[in-house]
Amino acid sequence: MNDGMAQSSAIFLFLRYSLEDKVDLSMVVSNMDWRQLYSFATKQTIIGICFDGIKRLSEEYPEELKKNPIERDLLMTWMGVSQQIRRQNMKVNAVAGKLYSMLREDGLRCCILKGQGNALMYPNAYSRNPGDIDVWVNASREQITEYAKKHFELGDDIRYQHIETSVDGVPVELHFFPCTMNNPIYNARLQKWFKRNADLQCSNVVSLPDCIGEIAIPTTAFNVIYQLTHLYHHFFDEGIGMRQIIDYYYVVSMLNVNCEMLTWLPKELKYLGLWKFAGAVMYVLHEALGLSEEKMIAPMDEKRGKLLLAEILNGGNFGQHFTKYGHFTQQGMAKKYFLKIWRNMHFVRYYPAEALSEPIFRTWHFFWRVKNKK
Repeated sequence: MNDGMAQSSAIFLFLRYSLEDKVDLSMVVSNMDWRQLYSFATKQTIIGICFDGIKRLSEEYPEELKKNPIERDLLMTWMGVSQQIRRQNMKVNAVAGKLYSMLREDGLRCCILKGQGNALMYPNAYSRNPGDIDVWVNASREQITEYAKKHFELGDDIRYQHIETSVDGVPVELHFFPCTMNNPIYNARLQKWFKRNADLQCSNVVSLPDCIGEIAIPTTAFNVIYQLTHLYHHFFDEGIGMRQIIDYYYVVSMLNVNCEMLTWLPKELKYLGLWKFAGAVMYVLHEALGLSEEKMIAPMDEKRGKLLLAEILNGGNFGQHFTKYGHFTQQGMAKKYFLKIWRNMHFVRYYPAEALSEPIFRTWHFFWRVKNKK
C-alpha cells in the first residue's frame, strides 16, 4: 500500500469514528497528519463531522494524542468553523420550519428534500454542513410559479426543475419535482415514480431539533431511490463529495432491508436505470464508511466503484476542487460546456445511457431557460 492509499485509509477510519462507528483508532491517532485531515474535511465539506471525532480523542485516546498532538492554532480554527456550522444549522432549521408552516397554511402540500432532513439522521444534527433549502411542492408548475411570484422575490432566471429565491438570507429552491435524469426514457419513468409517491412524502412530518418547529421529509424507502438519483445526476453534472455519500450512508443504514424490499427495490432500480450506479455507490460506502453487506441494496461493483471513489476524492464537494478535466468547474460557461462533455465521455463505457444523454439534455435545458426567461 503506498503512502497516499494508507493516508486515505486512515482518514476513512477516522471518519467512521467521527460518525460513532466502533473502530480502533490507536494506530491512526499516532500517525495521523492532522493538517491533511483538516484539508480533506474542508474539501469535502465535512469539517463539523470530523470535529465531533476530534472532541472525543482526548478522552478515548489520550496517550496516542500526546505522541501526536494537534497544533493549537489548527484546533482553534477547527473549533471556530464547527461552531459556525452549528449556528448556520440553527438558522437554516428555523427558516425550514417557517417556510414549511407558511406553505402548509396557504394550502400547499410539500416536503423538505435532503438537507435538514438528512441532518436528523446524524449522531449530531448540527455537525452536517448545511446548504440551501430544497422544497418539493406537490402542485402544478403554474400554481407554484404563481404562488412564488406573490410571496417571494425572484430573479429573472427560471429552471426546468425549480424556482430559486431566498428566505431570511437562506437560499431556497421551490421544486416542481425532486430531480431529473439525462436520459429521456429513464427520466419519464422517474417522474411517474415521483408522482405516484408524492402524497406520502408530504405526510411524513418530523420535529426539528430543540423544538424549533416541524417539517415534512421523505420516507427512507423514498430517499433510497430519490437520493441515489440525485447522486447520479450530480455525478454527471459537476461531481459529488463525501458529504453526499455520508448522507446516503445514513439513508441506507436506516433502511429495513427485508424480503419484501429485496423483491421490489432491485426491480425499481433496474427499471429506472440506476442498478449499475447503485453497485458503485455500495462499493464506496463499504470502502470509505464500512457499510456491511447485509445492508446493501445492490451487489458491490468494484470497477465502477473505484472510478466513483477516485472522482469523489479528486473533485470534493460538487466537484469544486477538480484538478483534472481542465479544472472544468472553475471555467467560464462556454469552456465549461465542452470540458464537461469531454469529462462525461470518460464514463460512456460505464453508464452509456446517461453519459451520452447528458450533453443533449444540457443543451435542451439551456434553450428552454432562454425561451422561458421573464
